[in-house]
Amino acid sequence: MIELPSAIDIKDLINELKILSWEASDILLYYAKILKNSDNKDKIIRNHNLNDPVTIADLKVNEIIIKKIKEKYINVNWEILSEENSKSDSYRFNKNTDWTWVLDPLDGTKDFIQGTKNYAMHLALNYKQRPYLGIVLIPEKDELWICNGEKVWCERRDKSKIKPSLQRNLSLQDMVIVTSKNHRNKILKNLINKISFKNVVVMGSIGCKIASILRGESDIYICLSVPGKSSPKDWDFAAPEAALRAAGGAITSLNNEELIYGKPNFEQGGIIVASSNFKNHQNLCLEIKKII
Repeated sequence: MIELPSAIDIKDLINELKILSWEASDILLYYAKILKNSDNKDKIIRNHNLNDPVTIADLKVNEIIIKKIKEKYINVNWEILSEENSKSDSYRFNKNTDWTWVLDPLDGTKDFIQGTKNYAMHLALNYKQRPYLGIVLIPEKDELWICNGEKVWCERRDKSKIKPSLQRNLSLQDMVIVTSKNHRNKILKNLINKISFKNVVVMGSIGCKIASILRGESDIYICLSVPGKSSPKDWDFAAPEAALRAAGGAITSLNNEELIYGKPNFEQGGIIVASSNFKNHQNLCLEIKKII
């Protein structure tokens, strides 16, 4: 069994993460409400990079999460890897630390700006480059998915809980695939057409996609990065992977290899497959590989 650093109590840590997550939810919902008025978009968006926009909401959540982790656990030797901090030229990351927080303060920023409600906050605690704890917050659904290293569940603001409901042992043709709204490409589209899935659900945010698998609303997600184009990063996958793996699903490369975190540029390129059943996952990867 993995022991947390400095004998930190897992229950206390999870309770702290719940408090932090609902504070982040309040921030994201506040700015989402402001964005409903299109005249406010220029006031909220902090850059004009269409492929990688940043909003005040990203920055505010980033600030509060990092600040409170550092204040609460001042003497703990762990790193914090954040999407927003990694964009700074002065950022330095020690990948040799056993424990690393991996934060995406706003996964699905494009959807957040577009008002689709498919956005999330990801916070994972990686141990030796592998996700251990995971938080996936979906403010618009009042959902907080929590993985404590052994199991995963979802809590609402009123403390009511939702259990994962993953579908098992389905063939590819019987599966519902959830795919990207803002990052689609022709190769993936052709693959989806060849497989003839039962249904195709389109939404933003990897966290929201994995949550749809956890709820049993979809069964598989395929992420295909085209060479020369942007790839998802560690903070896109760490927390969702922790949650899906604890529920009995899997996220791997197409070769059924575990994702490696802490690589140069933190990229998760190539073809990544997330499915609802780890026992059948290797066979699914083989089938997809043959079709490709």
